[in-house]
Amino acid sequence: MVTLYAWTTPAFWSDAPVDHTWVTTYDSRVTPYQNIGDVETAQQINWYCWGEFHIVGEPVDPIVDQPGSATLAQCLVEGNVESKGNPAAQGTIFTYGIDGVCHQLANQVLYATGSASQPPATVKAARGYEISSFLYGTYGLQHAAWLAKLQGCLAQPAPVSGLPMKLGETILGEPPMPELRDDFADRARAVLGDDAQRLSALLSLRSSAQAYLATRIPGFTAPTAELLNARNQHLLDQAALLLEPAQFQQLFGVAPGERVDLIDPTMAGEPRSGGVPTS
Repeated sequence: MVTLYAWTTPAFWSDAPVDHTWVTTYDSRVTPYQNIGDVETAQQINWYCWGEFHIVGEPVDPIVDQPGSATLAQCLVEGNVESKGNPAAQGTIFTYGIDGVCHQLANQVLYATGSASQPPATVKAARGYEISSFLYGTYGLQHAAWLAKLQGCLAQPAPVSGLPMKLGETILGEPPMPELRDDFADRARAVLGDDAQRLSALLSLRSSAQAYLATRIPGFTAPTAELLNARNQHLLDQAALLLEPAQFQQLFGVAPGERVDLIDPTMAGEPRSGGVPTS
């Protein structure tokens, strides 16, 4: 077992209202490795999670600090290589911005923090997570692929202490390990628990939105980050029509109508335009 840390930094630009997230086996507050070569030399792991290499988080404290299995995490998502261009480092977020974003990939790594008695940690404390989990769920939109990935990794010959060998398996009479968390639904119930009609309408919209998002946009070229962000914003605006402004603000962390871009143009294969890139 190791400790898995999840970190944040403002996505795209220094004043972005959304955080990029990534995971490491080391505490960058104690050992701020300068590059991935130093990480590998120290026999540590950095999961890029559809981002760039970052020396430290901003703020510097992690949002997750929890024991986990490096073996399982490495099986689910390969570390120490960039996600872009490396399928093994993508988990089941195969197409960035379509299947999910960095939040969902970080959650896939963090699944290795779960046990029969404790659900896996997630990056739910990251800014913008309420929006990304509304659109892409906790582990992305490739549900069947993610479940298959879990089954394969949990059944690896090397045992993972405390984890079931198959999803839903009970160990020594303990309750089965939770299969898939739904952070957004949990949050929505907490915010709208006294407003059953709006809660039902919102979750129904979300189900329809995710079915729509999972449908590949036709054409011979990949959709641009601008198109994906506009599509996501439209769905977020539809949610705003269902809720009172205060409910929307409490649930999503932004005001109704505020533009929030989740898709990083560089991860979508485009140059950034405007703003100041983060280091």
